Amino acid sequence: MTISNTGTGDVDPAVRLELERLRDSIDNIDAAVVHMLAERFKCTQQVGRLKAVHQLPPADPARESRQIERLRRLAESAKLDPAFAEKFLNFIIAEVIRHHESIAEDTANGQPDTTG
Repeated sequence: MTISNTGTGDVDPAVRLELERLRDSIDNIDAAVVHMLAERFKCTQQVGRLKAVHQLPPADPARESRQIERLRRLAESAKLDPAFAEKFLNFIIAEVIRHHESIAEDTANGQPDTTG
């Protein structure tokens, strides 16, 4: 029972079906992750607008540190590499801060909010 490099060839039909089933689940999970990230960013955009209006800094290092520690604990309990979880959250945090800086700049310049 071999699977060729192109994903075709002589593969046991049962193996092919199992592979398709697993890949369908992965596709569903990927879709859910994208939707969850979209919802998260909608919330962080609102936070950015609130910070801009009240002239609060775009970054909150203390909260970020707490969130990283929290996510590392969650990752450990979920049997996910905590270092990977931290890298993932740091990527998200950097993007959120970039958004907050942009919102703050637009607000300071009197530009309308176009972040939706």
